[in-house]
Amino acid sequence: MRLFLMHHFLATPLTVGLFIWSLTGLGNLTADNTGEVVFRILVSLALVLITFIARIYGLKNQDRLIRLEMRQRYFELTGKSFKTLENQLRLGQIIALRFAGDDELLSLIDRAIAEKLSSKDIKLAVKNWQADFHRV
Repeated sequence: MRLFLMHHFLATPLTVGLFIWSLTGLGNLTADNTGEVVFRILVSLALVLITFIARIYGLKNQDRLIRLEMRQRYFELTGKSFKTLENQLRLGQIIALRFAGDDELLSLIDRAIAEKLSSKDIKLAVKNWQADFHRV
């Protein structure tokens, strides 16, 4: 996992801290400030949820792009559709396979399916590592 400065060290800690701070208002809850305390808690909870949902959306989008990238690479190497093989692989395996160079990708796909390799085993089997510096 690659850390993203704005998300992991700014947005998440700030929103979680704000939520915790809003919960401290429960200790001073009176009839006069109930609405304000509840409002602070709800707003801060909404911000925490938005932060995590935005992260999940980004990761899901990256997963879709990885599938498309692998479909394209497989088609370029074989002239065939990857969908049949794709249905036999888990997403983690597909993500791990993308680090393999073109010269070993096809044999590693066959091995991953036949031996039911874990994503870690696939990564360890890659000889010509193709790093991805753009995944967040």
